[in-house]
Amino acid sequence: MIDRRIFLKNGGMALVSLGFAPTFLARTAWAAERRKVLIALFQRGAVDGLNMIVPFGDAGYYRARPSIAIQRPGRPDSAIDLDGFFGLHPRMAPLKPFWDRGDMAIVHATGSPDETRSHFDAQDYMESGTPGVKSTSDGWLNRYLHAKEHQKATPFRAVALAPQLPRTLQGTAPALAIGSLERFGLRGQSTDMASASFEEQYAAAADKVLGRTGTDAFDAVRALKQADPSRYTPANGAQYPRTPYGESLRQIAQLIKADVGLEIAFAESGQWDHHANEGAAVGQIAQRLDDFARGIAALATDLGEGMRDVVILTMSEFGRTVAENGNRGTDHGHGNAMIALGAGVKGGKVYGKWPGLEVEQRWQGRDLAITTDFRDVFAEVVTRHLELKDASHVFPGYTVDARRFAGFMS
Repeated sequence: MIDRRIFLKNGGMALVSLGFAPTFLARTAWAAERRKVLIALFQRGAVDGLNMIVPFGDAGYYRARPSIAIQRPGRPDSAIDLDGFFGLHPRMAPLKPFWDRGDMAIVHATGSPDETRSHFDAQDYMESGTPGVKSTSDGWLNRYLHAKEHQKATPFRAVALAPQLPRTLQGTAPALAIGSLERFGLRGQSTDMASASFEEQYAAAADKVLGRTGTDAFDAVRALKQADPSRYTPANGAQYPRTPYGESLRQIAQLIKADVGLEIAFAESGQWDHHANEGAAVGQIAQRLDDFARGIAALATDLGEGMRDVVILTMSEFGRTVAENGNRGTDHGHGNAMIALGAGVKGGKVYGKWPGLEVEQRWQGRDLAITTDFRDVFAEVVTRHLELKDASHVFPGYTVDARRFAGFMS
């Protein structure tokens, strides 16, 4: 069977996953209409959720981390108090205004029921949405796309700002992976005539394999070209970090504002695997959280009123050990924290049952225990924000039950 994926190589590589359902990419005009958008941000490498969302009200946290704990609120470079028990890492201050306005919520002690501490396996399980099952061929976000097919879908319905399609968007439903909007498509051609000629040759070759769906990629190129990403200026004074991650978020904002039919966006932030010299209020994790938080704040600020239709959801494959190790770092753990910000989020609250950090309360005596399955977090966003009525096919082998939802979405 032919794998219906086509690669366009021109500077920043773009991958177009055309799927197996021609009706999914109905050839419609780009509809400038309101639609719900989910922006999934993956913290690859397993962020230390205990230093990101600090449980300063749990004495066990300080006993376990004599050199890397974030100090209690009220001291220099201390946690930013959220509710008297939890606080933000001080370098995440750009997100505090969204918390204060009730636009941001946190789900703590969440993660995968699978016991693996392998980055590769844990990322695969989270992105496939099937913990412990290696044979799953598609990702949970791709299954969502397939479950909610509609005639107004465009080639930009699902986009990863990445050089290759992430596991979570792989599958039979169409998706794009774009390394750079400004270099996406045919901008490398020297003249319009050369561009047209290349397009005709490509489309002809694609038609032999895929039929008419092969030219949908070029419809996407034309639509994006009209948006002119090279001239984009963020709104409302938003300032994105000058990093690959910050640039990805800036380009997501461009796509949303361009009204090209975006529903699912994906970006990632790396370098979270801090086994040594993690740091506390300063150091490695502080630098990464500064970039991470400033990016999210810039994206939400840039979108402004557009955030009324957008939810930003963060995730990481697993957490870190409660206790710091001999190298003043943390090792692979279990439970973690996720952040939700945007439309319909019942913010200003940390959700999830807190299990405690004393040795006898930890999972396997070493890690933050999980009290909310990550699939329940995903399912809550899919059903209450993206308005999918039946999420059973999105999480095969798992019974989606709203009674297990954390309750952070209205």
